[in-house]
Amino acid sequence: MKYQLIVFDWDGTLLDSAAAIVQAIQAACRDLELPVPDDNQARHVIGLGLADAMRHVMPDLRPDQCQAMVDRYRHHYLSGDHKLTLFAGVRDMLVRLQAAGHALAVATGKSRLGLERALDHSGLRPYFLASRCADECHSKPHPQMLQELMAEFAVAAETVVMIGDTSHDLLMAKNAGVDALAVTYGAHPPEHLLECAPLAVLGSVPDLDRWLRDRG
Repeated sequence: MKYQLIVFDWDGTLLDSAAAIVQAIQAACRDLELPVPDDNQARHVIGLGLADAMRHVMPDLRPDQCQAMVDRYRHHYLSGDHKLTLFAGVRDMLVRLQAAGHALAVATGKSRLGLERALDHSGLRPYFLASRCADECHSKPHPQMLQELMAEFAVAAETVVMIGDTSHDLLMAKNAGVDALAVTYGAHPPEHLLECAPLAVLGSVPDLDRWLRDRG
């Protein structure tokens, strides 16, 4: 077993939520009568901590507007997050990885409250031994989330792989000195992921599961 610890991003990697996040960002902008980003602009900030994401998508926001954006985003996203579904094959993959002896963890741009809510809605809580969220650590691509998880499990960087759908995930892995796998069914387009030089760029959860079974 090459990877003792496998760390997953959440939105766009395990949960099919990218479109809902884009719509919530755009709705928040409309609520506050701010310029509405297009889909590509909104998708680019997925994976960042919420406040950082709002500042990136609207760089001229005043501090009071940033908090208002966060509040309106949460209103819109949380009104429908219980309807979101896992990507096909996620649960089977996690069951197999857990049975094979891998430790599984989450590193996400969600808040702790948001991740706890998502773990309950999805039923995936039993599979993850640890997690780190953006309101507990520096936002991606800072390596703190991965550094803390490696310390918690007492594992070396060469035994860890980070899996994500955005360049923020892949750059965090690079900054932490760990391997990275990219998936193309989430937020960022393949060309952006390839720029970060992951070990592989995979187009589906079954493809990811096969890669981990054969090489992980």
